Amino acid sequence: MTTRFFTHDKRREFAWRGLTAAIVILAIGIGGVALAANNSVQGAKKEEVFETGAPTAILIEANSGSVLFEKNADELRAPSSMMKLMTVEVVFDAIKKGQIKLTDEFLISENTWRKGGAPAGGSTMFAAINSRVSVDDLLHGAIIQSGNDSCMALAEGIANNESAFAEKMTARARELGMSRSTFANSNGLPDPGNKMSVRELAVLARHIILTYPEFYKLFGEREFTWNKIRQFNRNPLLTAMEGADGFKTGYTKEGGYGMVGSAVQNGTRLIVVVNGLESADDRASAAKKLLEWGFRNFEVRTLFAAEQPIGYAKVFGGDSGTVGVAASEPVQVMVQKNGNDKLLARIVYDGPVHAPVTPGQSIGLVKIWRGKEVAVETPVHATNAVSVGSTMRRAMDGAIELVIGMVRSGAERL
Repeated sequence: MTTRFFTHDKRREFAWRGLTAAIVILAIGIGGVALAANNSVQGAKKEEVFETGAPTAILIEANSGSVLFEKNADELRAPSSMMKLMTVEVVFDAIKKGQIKLTDEFLISENTWRKGGAPAGGSTMFAAINSRVSVDDLLHGAIIQSGNDSCMALAEGIANNESAFAEKMTARARELGMSRSTFANSNGLPDPGNKMSVRELAVLARHIILTYPEFYKLFGEREFTWNKIRQFNRNPLLTAMEGADGFKTGYTKEGGYGMVGSAVQNGTRLIVVVNGLESADDRASAAKKLLEWGFRNFEVRTLFAAEQPIGYAKVFGGDSGTVGVAASEPVQVMVQKNGNDKLLARIVYDGPVHAPVTPGQSIGLVKIWRGKEVAVETPVHATNAVSVGSTMRRAMDGAIELVIGMVRSGAERL
């Protein structure tokens, strides 16, 4: 069992490592103390190794965001119709903010009809040219029928044209922490500007589940009829797997066959994303196998309870040299039921934190690694107040920081 302390890029990190024994660590280093919870992560030594034929894939646990499996997860590819998740998120957000209503009606323009409707030959809800369709029905068309016309009508109704709406999509992606996704249209039809990774698709799917539970139900609906044309949900998992209730399939020649899927079993929800496969059957099989492997081999463990002290951050100029940190929600991670997971946790913050500090003040993150991959990132906050210290205390802290800065500068020159 080992402990380590890391400093880089003006960020302070404390680390603890637990193998198969109970995780009880006290690590003391420059800038503070990190404590770990008294929880065990143990099991049989045999581990099931998973392999997939999907060129890019990721599997996460929805509640904690734990990454259970990934393969080329940051590779940018054409997301095809999976990109419609970003389109509907922008719409969900506008509804939540009161900017539009489900009962608002948007025009099916000639542009939408020709490029996304029946004449285009792609997936469509078959909305009639020059008709007006409610936002509610357009969302059904976009999610259940994968209607390209549905997405274009929503884009034109909200932003007047599709290009302006695509800019909104990119801006919204940045707000959600998706730093690499780019969008050139609303429906995922081939365009060099449409790029997403399976990791950011998983981030988006998790956000939709947690933020819009009332809208997420649409993804599990089996069919929708519009203009007297009945169409079934294109997600094969809905009828092939217990607890499956989302999300979206996609295909373009450039991107291959892909899918974002989600299912719940025994109170645990997993999200899978695969892309770049050669057939619809391949993507369905790859997604289903990943989900089944995740449910079979992993379970949720709580490392820190809500508001349980996790560690301490260094304080500059305060009447105390440190401040306790905790998370508002339980810090949980998915671990292998019968495996031998190696966990590493680090408290990461910009430091030292300048006094005064107030209870609840944002401090940084606790990051949990499983092996080489970051499994969970959870914000942490101050557990107590720290007032401004005496002049002598501030002077001493200033001198210490000066010395540390000189040492760091010298090390960087080596």
